[in-house]
Amino acid sequence: MELSKQFIEDYPPYQPKEGEEYMSPEMLEHFRQKLLAWKEQLLEEAEQTVQHLQTDSETPADPNDRASLEEEFALELRARDRERKLIAKIEASLRDIENGEYGYCKISGEEIGLARMEARPTATLTVEMKRKQELKEKQGVA
Repeated sequence: MELSKQFIEDYPPYQPKEGEEYMSPEMLEHFRQKLLAWKEQLLEEAEQTVQHLQTDSETPADPNDRASLEEEFALELRARDRERKLIAKIEASLRDIENGEYGYCKISGEEIGLARMEARPTATLTVEMKRKQELKEKQGVA
C-alpha cells in the first residue's frame, strides 16, 4: 500500500548522525513511530470502508447501478484485505524492533540498509536476498 503524501511529509527519512551505529536506539524509535503511524492510518481507512459499506449498502433498482456498486465494494474489500496483510507485516516489524532483529536480513543476517528500510519499513530481506527469492519463485522452486 502506498503511503499518503502527508504521511511521508510527517515521517521524513531518518538522517543518521555522523558515526551513528546502524539501528541505534534513535533509529529504531524513528521506525517504531513510523510503523505505528502507518498501522493507525490503515486501521482508520479500514474503519472508513466499514462505514461506507454500511451506509451505501442499499441496493439500487437498476441492474447497471447495482453491478457498479458491487464492483466498487469488491475493489474496496480486496484493498482492505491487502491492508490487513500489511498490518500483520507491520506488527511483525514492531516485534522485530522489540527483539533486536529489525533491519537485519532474515536469511543472511546482514544489514538491510537504511535506504531500503525507509522505502519499505516492513522489509525482512536485503535486496540481494529478495532478488534470489523472487528468482527461485519464478523458476518454480519454493
